[in-house]
Amino acid sequence: MTDVADAVLTPRAEQTRAAIVAAALDLYRERGYDAATMRMIAERAGVSTGNAYYYFGSKEELIQEFYSRNQAEHLAACREVLATETDLTARLRGTVRALIAVMAPYHEFAATLYKYAAEPASPLSPFSPQSSPARQASIALYREVVEGSKARMGADVRERLPELLWLYSLGITLYWVHDRSAGCERTYQLIDATVEVVGQLVSASRLPVLRKALSDLLRVVDLLSP
Repeated sequence: MTDVADAVLTPRAEQTRAAIVAAALDLYRERGYDAATMRMIAERAGVSTGNAYYYFGSKEELIQEFYSRNQAEHLAACREVLATETDLTARLRGTVRALIAVMAPYHEFAATLYKYAAEPASPLSPFSPQSSPARQASIALYREVVEGSKARMGADVRERLPELLWLYSLGITLYWVHDRSAGCERTYQLIDATVEVVGQLVSASRLPVLRKALSDLLRVVDLLSP
């Protein structure tokens, strides 16, 4: 990613970056990711192509910026439930429901995006090095979900649960991408049903029989982690 992303930007520069990102997302929805070029994005944003490349070195960097902004919106949308709920199931339900609500405007575009994100070598993959900032921010959010709850669990489960919840949220997101029900109601139903199961598993995680199963699951996660 370009050094500009890490610099302290003036309000005008930040406005220009936001306009470029908005133009890119509009064109990705209208024409598809492949067809939208940096020149077209610059024209839609009202800047020169060189200026667009100054802020973003590639279309992939624009998607990474989308990931970051989406994550920031998700964090803001979770604030109320995380400030008022101490039950783990309620905190998780509110957080994952907020994720789907934040992503709702990009539902049609998400199908195209996930086609590229599903490729193991793609920089757009949620497991890629390029996606690490957004991935780590999301895991940190689920750590807050866990740490702010009154749920009792072993130290090993508490340490690794945020990553497992992030993987769970990816599964929910994948279902949402393909959900064509009105208002994606089936996705919300899936969230409500599965968070109850997650809460029950966490509550039972101190039992010896389940502790071994969780240890085996964590070993699998270690094998799959980037």
